[in-house]
Amino acid sequence: MNIALNKVVSIDYTLTDSEDQVLDTSQGHGPLSYLHGRGHIIPGLEKALEGRSPGDTIKVSIPPEDAYGPRREELIEEIPKDHFDLEGEIQVGMRFQANTDAGVMVMSVTELREDSVVVDANHPLAGETLNFDVTVVDIREATDKEIETGRIEEPLIVAP
Repeated sequence: MNIALNKVVSIDYTLTDSEDQVLDTSQGHGPLSYLHGRGHIIPGLEKALEGRSPGDTIKVSIPPEDAYGPRREELIEEIPKDHFDLEGEIQVGMRFQANTDAGVMVMSVTELREDSVVVDANHPLAGETLNFDVTVVDIREATDKEIETGRIEEPLIVAP
């Protein structure tokens, strides 16, 4: 069976940046499973996997345009500290969700100033070329329910 629209695909992968630093891996966690063609993984990787079979391995570099997009400076904003209603202290690296005109966005605190906080709504990997080393572990037909909901069903684990 080959990877195609509405197939449930399981892959082992290692993701590295342009300096060959590991950013993410499935090693030690088991394969990543997703419903192909439904936008569950970045477009460039999905395209590179199309037509592959179990056992296939690929190494592919995905440019920002086919990953998390370019960094957009307009997504960096300075917000007065008194606009934050958080328990505890605001710290660089904190992530939070904010309701914006564009909908709910995840933002990261990048800088603390005396009376304001600089936040960035870019994805942490925006602007990055991503390098994947992938092995296709398994492919199966999606169930009707999985196709309807766009989500794969997790196997039910029953404790003894």
